[in-house]
Amino acid sequence: MTTSRDEQKKATREAILEAARQCFEVEGYEKASVRDIARAAGVSAGSVIHHFGSKRELLYATLFEDLEATMSEALSLGTSPPLAGQIEAMTRHIFACYGRRPRLSRVLLKESLFAEEPWASRFRAQTERLHGGVEGLAGDAVRRGELFPEVDTRLLAMAYVSFYYFALLAWAQGGHEDPTRLVSVQMAQHLRGLNSARTTGGEDGVSI
Repeated sequence: MTTSRDEQKKATREAILEAARQCFEVEGYEKASVRDIARAAGVSAGSVIHHFGSKRELLYATLFEDLEATMSEALSLGTSPPLAGQIEAMTRHIFACYGRRPRLSRVLLKESLFAEEPWASRFRAQTERLHGGVEGLAGDAVRRGELFPEVDTRLLAMAYVSFYYFALLAWAQGGHEDPTRLVSVQMAQHLRGLNSARTTGGEDGVSI
């Protein structure tokens, strides 16, 4: 049973997270202090540390929770086939989460590469969810005859994840403004030899 104290703790935690998102995005991770975040959230600095332990932990939590919710939405969009369109819709939905807070996202991407436990496992689990979602879509495509029966859906999903992170890093480094399109082009090239019935009309005229 949820008590008023539990609800208050949850509300305080959410207020701190939202304040941290704003401070990190506007001031930058290095400049934003725990005191700044506490002031914006209307709580004490001690309360911030009590809930999150450190500024780095708070950084991980800010975007991680956004991504968890966004990924759940993306994996249940229910976009109609073909597979390329389903994957593109899912990818665009996820990348939009990064795009809403670009400065914060770039910092988190850098920091998450060296994350320690338990965050390393949490970030890895997000990648596994993404892989599993694409593998499921690919399996559906095989069953409806869109892909050849012998297609290894696990390897196809692994290819997607590699394209996803390549595009994400390209965007983070300022090398590509539309990471979704970059993923779509790479997936179109990859799917070209896997489709049981080749149709035209993919990205840049690539048969998919």
